[in-house]
Amino acid sequence: MAPLDASAKLPPDPQRIAQGARLAALGNCMGCHTAPGGKPYAGGRGLETPFGTIYGTNITPDAETGIGGWSQAAFARAMREGLDNNGRHLYPAFPYDYFTRLTDDDLASLYAFLMAREPVKQENRASRVPIPRVAVALWNKLYLKKGPIEADPGKSGEWNRGAYLVRGLAHCGACHTPRDRLGGEIKQADFAGGEAEGWHAPALNADSPSPVPWTRDALHAYLRTGIAESHALTAGPMTGVVRDLKQVLDEDVRAIATYIASLDRRTPGERRKAADEAFANTKRDAADNARGRVVYEGACAQCHDRGRDAEGGALQLALASGLTIPTSRNLAHIILEGIEPREGERGPWMPAFAGSLGEQDLADLLAYLRSLTGRAPWKDTHEAQR
Repeated sequence: MAPLDASAKLPPDPQRIAQGARLAALGNCMGCHTAPGGKPYAGGRGLETPFGTIYGTNITPDAETGIGGWSQAAFARAMREGLDNNGRHLYPAFPYDYFTRLTDDDLASLYAFLMAREPVKQENRASRVPIPRVAVALWNKLYLKKGPIEADPGKSGEWNRGAYLVRGLAHCGACHTPRDRLGGEIKQADFAGGEAEGWHAPALNADSPSPVPWTRDALHAYLRTGIAESHALTAGPMTGVVRDLKQVLDEDVRAIATYIASLDRRTPGERRKAADEAFANTKRDAADNARGRVVYEGACAQCHDRGRDAEGGALQLALASGLTIPTSRNLAHIILEGIEPREGERGPWMPAFAGSLGEQDLADLLAYLRSLTGRAPWKDTHEAQR
């Protein structure tokens, strides 16, 4: 597309830029387009995929290495069709198959926000993917469905706003929906759980592994603060998502919570039964797993046996979805790496045990914790540590 004509640039619109900032936070744009320790939106962060490493690009308004020469039309085409300013296909790790659903007004606000950032001259890193970009055209024919999301007249305005955000800019299904061998979403398994950066992204529909089923209010609290009653803390990739959502209008977070809560179509009776079983499991004792229990009592019991109601206490682990998902990977990550707020931020904290637990200790602990749920043992308690 023709480069941006500098003389045609519109003067900055503070209101539109502020709206664009909130939209960028909803889309977690900085998360992929900022390298650790790097300048905001200057690119360089590597995203590991089954097809190789793809690096987030520089989307600051630098004319040579960023998008400073892109017109608004070129930006909109990239967001909706996955083509850069030169017509080159972008790999769909950039979730344009979600962003294609954005309104013209939201795209204009995002463009205004990015063009108001500090220009950073930083060359883009070449992605290490042994697939020619022209092959993405075939991927688009199979998986890219352009066009807006149609409102459901039978639902509330809040629900429809949530659907627009979840299935569009927030691209929740990019992590929480499983993918096929070509990297496309398996639509018949919508929100049935997926993978994200080495973590399992739990199902959000009726197959949700959360021992206590999510409610709209609990989801709102979790997305807003990173913690909700009877649920575990945010960890892994969700930590950055929640950090960004703190910058978003509360009404939009509530809309997202309303829509996601509606994906679980279990009856009230089924949901109550699941919650009752979860609280009953907090009294379960896995007496046949003596080695794991010894590790638990030495490393975990002091906080987790007391529950959150006690000062310095933590969630009773039988209520944590990390124990009920299909893999032990998430729990292994949390135990080894801990949970810490960023420097200067307030937030929940858990120590890392990477330096104090050996491989067999951790495997025994994972097996013990899984047994508290009454579910079949995990088969990857050793592999999850690697």
